[in-house]
Amino acid sequence: MSEQPSETPDMDERQTPERLRALPSRLLALTAARADRLVSACLAAEDARKWHYAVLVSLDEHGPTSQAGLSRRTGIYRSDLVSVINELADQGHVERTPDPADRRRNVVTMTDRGRAHLRRLDEVLADAQDELMEPLSVAERALLASLLERLIQR
Repeated sequence: MSEQPSETPDMDERQTPERLRALPSRLLALTAARADRLVSACLAAEDARKWHYAVLVSLDEHGPTSQAGLSRRTGIYRSDLVSVINELADQGHVERTPDPADRRRNVVTMTDRGRAHLRRLDEVLADAQDELMEPLSVAERALLASLLERLIQR
C-alpha cells in the first residue's frame, strides 16, 4: 500500500502551481486541516479531545441518554464512544447509572464538574475560532459559515 503525500503547513504556497492554488476543494481541505490542528491543540491544552466536547455538548443540549443515543447524536462509533465515556467518567465529567427502564443499559449524565469543564471548553473553542477566522471581518465570517452550511447540506 502506497502512502499519499500530504501537504504541510510549511510548504511554500508561492511555489504551488496556480491550478492547484485555485482549487476550492484543495482550499477547503487545507483550511479544514489547519482548523483541526488548531482545535485539537487548544482542546489538548485543557486535557480534552474533540469527541469529549461532542459528548458534553450533546448531554448539555439534549440531556442524559444511553450510549447508543450518544452515538446517534454525535456520530461517534459505539465502540469508540465507550473509551470516550470512560475517559470523561475518569475525569469526573460524566457518570453512568443503570437505566431504570432497562437495567441492561446505562444512562450517561453530565456532572456539575462536567458542566464547568464544558463552559471552559466553550471559551477555548471560541478563542480558537477567532484565531482561525482572524483575517476575516465579522460579516465575512458569517458569509463563510453560511456558504459552508450550504455546501454541507447539498
